[in-house]
Amino acid sequence: MPMYEYDCQHCGDFTAMRPMAESGQPCACPACGESSLRVILSAPGLSSLAGNTRRAMETNERSSHEPKTVAHYQESKRHPSGCACCGPQKTELPTKANPHGLKGKPAGRPWMISH
Repeated sequence: MPMYEYDCQHCGDFTAMRPMAESGQPCACPACGESSLRVILSAPGLSSLAGNTRRAMETNERSSHEPKTVAHYQESKRHPSGCACCGPQKTELPTKANPHGLKGKPAGRPWMISH
């Protein structure tokens, strides 16, 4: 929600967080309660962060009010549905370079078992 600046005739200027739909409407002064008009006293602040920094800050902001439980953390550690290591394994077919259909590269040590 953006912050807007308002000017009270009795108390001076103040800022208030309001929805954009209510930005043009007068706001009640927090000190005296009188209706105050919106003014522009300072330049707007623009966000210019790198994408990875912005995503990290969004993640921290998201987790600040609702930290992950152990169950949520365990669930997020799992591989995605299209993961090659968890999905159906594609069998190696024998070829001229790999006559036994071994998973690893054929090496000079045939007694070693590949994984």
